[in-house]
Amino acid sequence: MDQAEQLRNIIKMQMQPNNVSRVITVTSGKGGVGKTSLAVNLAIELQRRGKRVVILDADFGLANIEIMLGVRPVSNLADLMFKGKTLKDIIIPGPEGIGFISGGSGIKELASLTRDQVFYVMQSLSELDDIADVIIVDTGAGIADTVLEFAVASEEVLLVVTPEPTSITDAYALLKTLNKTQDFQASRTVIKLVSNRVKDWKEGKEIFDKVSVVADKFLNIKLEYMGAVMNDGNVSKAVMQQRPLVLAYPHTAASLSVSYLAETLQEGPRDNKSKNKGIKRLFTNLIHAKMKNR
Repeated sequence: MDQAEQLRNIIKMQMQPNNVSRVITVTSGKGGVGKTSLAVNLAIELQRRGKRVVILDADFGLANIEIMLGVRPVSNLADLMFKGKTLKDIIIPGPEGIGFISGGSGIKELASLTRDQVFYVMQSLSELDDIADVIIVDTGAGIADTVLEFAVASEEVLLVVTPEPTSITDAYALLKTLNKTQDFQASRTVIKLVSNRVKDWKEGKEIFDKVSVVADKFLNIKLEYMGAVMNDGNVSKAVMQQRPLVLAYPHTAASLSVSYLAETLQEGPRDNKSKNKGIKRLFTNLIHAKMKNR
């Protein structure tokens, strides 16, 4: 039995959690569209609604979430994988009680895990499935391998798009590349589009219609419309202050938009008995994908 087969057997043994978190992956076709800001503020709004929320920063190499939350993690996912840190060691408390995990270089190095490391990671992640109702994964932007791997591994994806023509075309390019990616199953992945920085609700729906029509016609991918976030100058002010928008400017147009999205999002399906959900399943899919490609 080769190492890859041994790792697959370990993963199968660890795939029976008592509870599973709802994992929501947030991504975009290009950078600078407000993806990370949306992830952070949605996390806070869901926490306010009684959900236990943890954000996983999967955009390694950048520290956007750390900056927006005003926190500096001492440990990250790589420390759990290679330095024996526990899950509690790497979860940093954030505003309103949310948790934050920095991915560091851990996600990039999943393919290099040994048998014992896979066992430890899967055991540790089972704890996360039990302590969080919702895990929001903030990926990088564009069609990088890691972004695609997370989108393929996820069952629920939020695709953030702005009115800029480049954002719309890049969102379609991401969907097109995703559709060609091995193991992607459109029937298994729910992709919800969020129109960001729009002038009104009508513009938000128009963006969705543009992307949805071509995705359905040429890719056979059916998108769902999550909603829109209004264009608001207070967003950049909040970033400068290193405070989440919904805390710094709670009554402005963008904050109220995010609140509405959270209200809609919390009503989504959550099946604790599903074997295809939860953070352990997400990382199982990622490890399988990386073992195939190494």
